[in-house]
Amino acid sequence: MRSDPSDNGGLFVGRRPGTAPVRFRALPQRGGELRQRIDGSLAGVLLTAITLISLLCWGPIPLACLWLGSEADYLSGSVGLGIFVSFLGLFTLLFGTLSLLRRLDNAWILVRRAAGHDQRTGVLGRIFAVTAAVGALIFGVWFLIIHGPGSSTFSGNGGM
Repeated sequence: MRSDPSDNGGLFVGRRPGTAPVRFRALPQRGGELRQRIDGSLAGVLLTAITLISLLCWGPIPLACLWLGSEADYLSGSVGLGIFVSFLGLFTLLFGTLSLLRRLDNAWILVRRAAGHDQRTGVLGRIFAVTAAVGALIFGVWFLIIHGPGSSTFSGNGGM
């Protein structure tokens, strides 16, 4: 009797549908050297696109949503509508971007496999973490050095 949770997928008596190991009739045929180089180059392009799109999540997308909210506030005269438009735009754009990133990551895995690498996992989590750290570092430099938090004694408005 198989009762080990690692054998049967956890709480179920049998294996969950769709979790059986993938078995091929024969090993897939590798492409030629030129095809593998083209696939490797395409993997590099996809990796660059994933990185650049991930960077959009930490600056340009939130700023664009704030701008849209300020325009909605200006045109309607309603601060509440401006906040609503900002949040609606932010959630729509960020979740759309994450969905696109996931698809690009899956494509990257397939292209890496086609290029001859034993690629089993994606790179999206690592890239997203690195771009978050880069975004936080840039914000920290801007806030602490360029803009400066200021002091409570000297507010920077000429003593007024």
